[in-house]
Amino acid sequence: MEEMEEELKCPVCGSFYREPIILPCSHNLCQACARNILVQTPESESPQSRRASGSGVSDYDYLDLDKMSLYSEADSGYGSYGGFASAPTTPCQKSPNGVRVFPPAMPPPPTHLSPALAPVPRNSCITCPQCHRSLILDDRGLRGFPKNRVLEGVIDRYQQSKAAALKCQLCEKAPKEATVMCEQCDVFYCDPCRLRCHPPRGPLAKHRLVPPAQGRVSRRLSPRKVSTCTDHELENHSMYCVQCKMPVCYQCLEEGKHSSHEVKALGAMWKLHKSQLSQALNGLSDRAKEAKEFLVQLRSMVQQIQENSVEFEACLVAQCDALIDALNRRKAQLLARVNKEHEHKLKVVRDQISHCTVKLRQTTGLMEYCLEVIKENDPSGFLQISDALIRRVHLTEGQWGKGALTPRMTTDLDLSLDNGPLLQSIHQLDFVQVKASSPVPATPILQLEECCTHNNSATLSWKQPPLSTVAADGYILELDDGSGGQFREVYVGKETMCTVDGLHFNSTYNARVKAFNKTGVSPYSKTLVLQTSEDTDSEEQTLPFPVPSERLPLRRMSPFSSTLNLQPSFPGRSYFDFRSSPHQLSLHSSLQSLNTPGCNFETQSASYSQLVAWFAFDPGSAHSDIIFSNDNLTVTCSSYDDRVVLGKTGFSKGVHYWELTVDRYDNHPDPAFGVARIDVMKDVMLGKDDKAWAMYVDNNRSWFMHNNSHTNRTEGGITKGATIGVLLDLNRKTLTFFINNEQQGPIAFENVEGLFFPAVSLNRNVQVTLHTGLPVPDFYSSRASIA
Repeated sequence: MEEMEEELKCPVCGSFYREPIILPCSHNLCQACARNILVQTPESESPQSRRASGSGVSDYDYLDLDKMSLYSEADSGYGSYGGFASAPTTPCQKSPNGVRVFPPAMPPPPTHLSPALAPVPRNSCITCPQCHRSLILDDRGLRGFPKNRVLEGVIDRYQQSKAAALKCQLCEKAPKEATVMCEQCDVFYCDPCRLRCHPPRGPLAKHRLVPPAQGRVSRRLSPRKVSTCTDHELENHSMYCVQCKMPVCYQCLEEGKHSSHEVKALGAMWKLHKSQLSQALNGLSDRAKEAKEFLVQLRSMVQQIQENSVEFEACLVAQCDALIDALNRRKAQLLARVNKEHEHKLKVVRDQISHCTVKLRQTTGLMEYCLEVIKENDPSGFLQISDALIRRVHLTEGQWGKGALTPRMTTDLDLSLDNGPLLQSIHQLDFVQVKASSPVPATPILQLEECCTHNNSATLSWKQPPLSTVAADGYILELDDGSGGQFREVYVGKETMCTVDGLHFNSTYNARVKAFNKTGVSPYSKTLVLQTSEDTDSEEQTLPFPVPSERLPLRRMSPFSSTLNLQPSFPGRSYFDFRSSPHQLSLHSSLQSLNTPGCNFETQSASYSQLVAWFAFDPGSAHSDIIFSNDNLTVTCSSYDDRVVLGKTGFSKGVHYWELTVDRYDNHPDPAFGVARIDVMKDVMLGKDDKAWAMYVDNNRSWFMHNNSHTNRTEGGITKGATIGVLLDLNRKTLTFFINNEQQGPIAFENVEGLFFPAVSLNRNVQVTLHTGLPVPDFYSSRASIA
């Protein structure tokens, strides 16, 4: 039950809901909290003024609210009108649970009515603190929102289940524990108070006394108020409108509000939606059970890794000590590698345990809340929230798919020490795999006719020798860092073709591949030299690089965590000629210098140069709600919430510029444009986490945002047909934004380093099209050249 508590708390006050009402977005608010966050809008924003102007905009359209407090540029970006133009604005506030809320523009006038009945100021609106949708209230005010009696019942049961032992209600000082309850008096008594205040004689002799626990149950099961229509308060709900998804009374039907809609009996729809929610919970319950078993498995893996590591370390120390002084230095190196492998495995498993525990806790809380909702006997109240709960249950169930319950790490340390080499070979001592009788696979052969590079991506293909009789279980592809550093594993698997994205532009990489099976690994293939593009407009050619006289064999490294984006590829036409030497193969996509024997190759770069790249949006890494068209150059979204989509190409060097045109812009949403890491959160606005740097903009103004910090409010927004430009200058480590070919505000972000992917976040009210391969704005090019 404890996991369910967050479901029962108001996002504004942080306490249990009191008289909750249901907003059109399916979120709940205390009635008093809803009144506290009402905002009075200018007369020009009122529904009456809109109808008078003939705009025909619905009362429930999004408001164009000022989203910055005047007190701080670094505010969150959400604020309110202060009534009229002459009224001062009020800074935003936070609720106890961290949700940004809208305070009232001015203190409400004193009234003798209760908060629930007090009149609502004219032209008032309310903004949901969870999804930030704004609604203008009609003449009914807060009474136009239905009350969530189901939620009230769940809260009552939850609080009663958490309450301590029932106390006597008539003790004057320290209340004693109650022993009985009178059903007629509805009072709990201890034995002394019962004898004194409720003697078993006279009229009181006919009262029924029951145990306290039974009395609490009878209180809980007491009949609730019959549900009444929000439009006709004297009429009970009797039918359910399928199109409007709401209970209605017979008077609503007589007035013709639902004349063309499908209307069904309230009881039948109640049973149908309860059945649907129960079926959805069955699937989620199975996932929760699997998650619990999975957690047990992960915890046992921690113990096994600990035991295997301790055992292996002991064996390693014994073998190294036998080699006396000559092995002492090597022993320290080998122990460091074992500890690194040990810590890596433990970190991966513990991180997965932590992540899975959080998801399971959230899932369990939702399940318990749904089960409590199912227990409710109020059909109309249940139907008011059932659709939203069913969607949440299906969404939560989907989060447990796609390998969520598969361990990311094995428990074994695949290392063994060979103590047979002679003392003169001690400096070459390294871990070898356990001996086996069967042979290792043959050395793979790189297929140059199927290898190519494009922009900052490289595709490599290989195969086993034609006469090889030993099967390979898989292959290991290794690349260096583009600067002649150590090799690192970028792909391990059964495929014989791989595309590596996110490489540096205008850089030279060395690649090699080896095969493996249960016996061991094969020798490395010949080293392939790859040259990524400097400018994709240049003709693609080949060029041999100097070949070193000897390449020392490099050891296989531990599993490597990289930001490189790996994806399967398909054979394509070759852009390259085959040039070989005893040790190297050369592969290039642009001519770097003259083909002169023995010459030294150096790249002379100007103070300012742009690297042009063409790319599209990436469906593989995008949120499932993103909708693609126009060869993945145009995107929109099926959800009202913000969703993130990345470009296919990552940048780590040079100057890059691309634009996005707004094809559709409805209801004043806040799309965000910028760059992000490959592991950015995909289900929130771009810039909410520390993996994205963005500008979000509405129809009037924009803000820069990174790690949920909002800065540099700038006037000037977007409409349909607007063009947003993004300039990523990794030479100067800056990010700049443009709207309609004019720079928007100052330089947005400085000191940006690493690998960045173009990124956009948007909802169903926005559609944008990507344009790439563009030169930077002229004034920026001239300014950069002068600098």
